[in-house]
Amino acid sequence: MRIDLSRRERFAARHIGPDRDQTRHMLAALGTDSMDTLIRQTVPDSIRLGRDLDLPPATDEARFLEEFKQLASRNRIVPSYIGLGYTDTLTPPVILRNILENPGWYTAYTPYQAEIAQGRLEMLLNYQTMVMQLTGMEIANASLLDEATAAAEAMTLLHACRPGSKKEAHRFYVSETVFPQTLALLKTRAIPIGIDLVVGAPDSVDVTDPALYGMLLQNPDQFGAVSDLSALIAAAHEHGVTVAVATDLLACTMVTPPGEMGADVVVGSAQRFGVPMGFGGPHAAFFATRDAYKRHLPGRIIGVSIDAQGNPAYRMALQTREQHIRREKATSNICTAQVLLSVMAAAYGVYHGPQGLTDIAHRTYGLTTALAYELQKMGVTVVNKVWFDTLRIDLADAALRGRLLAFADAAPLNLRHIGATEVGVTFDEAKTLDDLITLVRVFADATGKTVDEAAIRATAIEPNLPDPLVRRSAFMTHPVFNTHHSEHEMLRYLKKLENKDLSLAHSMISLGSCTMKLNATTEMIPVTWPEFGKIHPFAPESQTEGYREMMTDLESWLCDITGFHAVSLQPNSGAQGEFAGLMVIRAWHEHRGEGHRTIALIPNSAHGTNPASAVMAGMQVVVVACDARGNIDLADLRAKADQHATNLACLMVTYPSTHGVFEEEIRDICAIIHERGGQVYMDGANMNAQVGLTSPAAIGADVCHLNLHKTFCIPHGGGGPGMGPIGVVEHLAPFLPGHPVVKTGGLHGITPISAAPWGSASILTISYAYIRLMGADGLKKATEFAILNANYMKARLEAQYPVLYSGRNGRCAHEFILDLRPFKAHGIEVEDVAKRLMDYGFHAPTVSFPVAGTLMIEPTESEPLGELDRFCDAMLSIRAEIQEVIDGKADKSDNVLKHAPHTAGVLLATDWTRPYTREQAAFPLAWVKDTKFWPSVSRIDGAHGDRNLVCSCLPMEAYATV
Repeated sequence: MRIDLSRRERFAARHIGPDRDQTRHMLAALGTDSMDTLIRQTVPDSIRLGRDLDLPPATDEARFLEEFKQLASRNRIVPSYIGLGYTDTLTPPVILRNILENPGWYTAYTPYQAEIAQGRLEMLLNYQTMVMQLTGMEIANASLLDEATAAAEAMTLLHACRPGSKKEAHRFYVSETVFPQTLALLKTRAIPIGIDLVVGAPDSVDVTDPALYGMLLQNPDQFGAVSDLSALIAAAHEHGVTVAVATDLLACTMVTPPGEMGADVVVGSAQRFGVPMGFGGPHAAFFATRDAYKRHLPGRIIGVSIDAQGNPAYRMALQTREQHIRREKATSNICTAQVLLSVMAAAYGVYHGPQGLTDIAHRTYGLTTALAYELQKMGVTVVNKVWFDTLRIDLADAALRGRLLAFADAAPLNLRHIGATEVGVTFDEAKTLDDLITLVRVFADATGKTVDEAAIRATAIEPNLPDPLVRRSAFMTHPVFNTHHSEHEMLRYLKKLENKDLSLAHSMISLGSCTMKLNATTEMIPVTWPEFGKIHPFAPESQTEGYREMMTDLESWLCDITGFHAVSLQPNSGAQGEFAGLMVIRAWHEHRGEGHRTIALIPNSAHGTNPASAVMAGMQVVVVACDARGNIDLADLRAKADQHATNLACLMVTYPSTHGVFEEEIRDICAIIHERGGQVYMDGANMNAQVGLTSPAAIGADVCHLNLHKTFCIPHGGGGPGMGPIGVVEHLAPFLPGHPVVKTGGLHGITPISAAPWGSASILTISYAYIRLMGADGLKKATEFAILNANYMKARLEAQYPVLYSGRNGRCAHEFILDLRPFKAHGIEVEDVAKRLMDYGFHAPTVSFPVAGTLMIEPTESEPLGELDRFCDAMLSIRAEIQEVIDGKADKSDNVLKHAPHTAGVLLATDWTRPYTREQAAFPLAWVKDTKFWPSVSRIDGAHGDRNLVCSCLPMEAYATV
């Protein structure tokens, strides 16, 4: 054998699960001779690319990390005092290593199957409790995408909850001192749904205006001023006007919280609680409100219920936790949270506790105050008279400001630029006394003054907030926030929670439409590099060359993969990508003088975010029927496209279809829309069945969003983060979203979709790494193996479970749907199968979507044959258990499925009265003994939790029986 000295290990072979022998076995099981034959049987010839992707050649892992480190080094880490909602922070290493860098946390899925997600649900409950108590509010959700999005959700919630006297009021007042990115995003969200946005000084608002329904204030505001808002809020309430306040959690440890000032909604970002700036994200926003609004809360609420044994158990509470379930009647399209980041922020709160947070706040306030004192000595004016961490400084002279900024650049450090004569300075946890002295020297050099360093170091600072602004109420009083302050205690607590959650570290998670593929370690490593994490999103362009090169490359690669002309990386979730794409279409129609085009045709099989996003974009939803095979009904589409031709804005279509099939007529479908003046929006949820084989442009789409947390390997993080960039054809490119602080977007760009210019920029490194490691050939192979694995599992299961939809040749795409509805007549529900899978060590596939009573299975390309077979064996074993019920051998209501899942506590109980053995319950197949994952609670009573809503930490005595 000749040794090839140039050979390097190919990453694709590590990413793709099946090896050569396994591939042959699966193809033989399908009765096909090759992968090419299978793909020809699955993907219509009319939409095949007919070319190779034009991407850089694949590289190996070691070489990639070397070259990426070089790219990262082009980002300059400069101390930032810019503020505007983004501050440096110190992530405790015990949290960094055991959460952010831990696949047990970052590869878990959204906690729909709560029995095997108790760990992160507990930490999310900690997060809610922390937010509620710091803000002084009655209820909080489990996080939103960013602060600006949270503010927009507050605007729409208060609009939806107007009192009877305000039902015709559509005016919303916004303080001119909110963050500029928040104001810009409010404009994006207000205009399409008919909200009249009015911007002005907080003291100029006319609360007697009958058209005014609500207002948004910021405290501390964007310039650092801290104010007592109580009188203004009380006056607003007297006239039926509700008030949202954007605030800072760290400030709330010292300053009277907005809830105690009377606010109806409080929003903000938890970024400074241990989550790196990351050039804009991902970060967890918080949203807290009054109990009266709980059924209108956007996003998810974690609540406490009980399990089948009466023990406390956590779950996602209330149907309003995901408003898109209401489809076109939704007031929000939020279908996710920033779970991994809210978990980190909550862990930060647990680790530091109330006293630790207060100490950090005092030090931050003290450094800010010390600078104010030094500036006063120099004769420099501090505009805001009350502050927490930010000073607005008026140098009274443009030339002096210019000198100051030149000295700051030389230091180097980043100040905020305000107007012609002013600057802003924001302190944070990471700043030290030495940083303060450096900053004072910069001002001294600019003003020609001297610095007494010894005097600064000896300065004694006492809190000096006006009496009405001094917080006196206790917060974070629960034992969880007052116990785990040593690293050993914290480590054990985090490990205890991790052990309660099933993740990809345990077994495959075969979720249709959600694509739980490998999140390779090499792809994850750069996320925690300081060259990416410690960069402010509004840092000067000269300091972010590495980020900009990476994003330029990524945009180019995604353009080639999609066939589109341009890409915007701004949307920071799939649903936000949908909204962005529709807003771009809307702007294009308006630019051409056809703003009347507001009809969106949407198949009835579409994910609920599609109609919700359309309504948010000011469109009217018209539902299109699907035929018996799950395809769009062409006759119904044509009829409705004709009926609404004058006002047709777009069609929203998922491809391959939500039913897991490549529709043969997709190009005809797109042509029907184009011929009537509309655009085609392709939902990119199933893009992982297209890459390298076909593309959105090839099928005739004009815009699509890409779920980078699905197709391009960003991990789901227990329910977030995600990214949903959009690609567009050339004529739509000028309308890509811009930003008020950093230039981005097209010539006629819409206002922003997300708070940061490039959304959650730091996790774009993951998708960049994936594409760079795989190369064109590897990406195409990944798609082929996703299709192969799905068809192999379908072939193994279809004799025992009806498969709902198949393509013309009997093939599915990358996912398929098992129909469990026939078993309902025998008392077996789809939920019973989902819970029983936990006893086999598996997370259930997608339950009851897109068809109620079904399971949608997607194995991904990353799973090897052995794991596919184990899952199929489990499903076939469960089918045999169902048959025992059908045959009368097992009781219809007292059987192993109805009692699933089985905890260790249940199995070890002294009395065992169930009509099946303990071994059958716990170890239904021999291999389960080697891989056993024990659910920590029994089946949860969801209805009990909704009837008795508790969404904060329980008192310790509640766990006495556990």
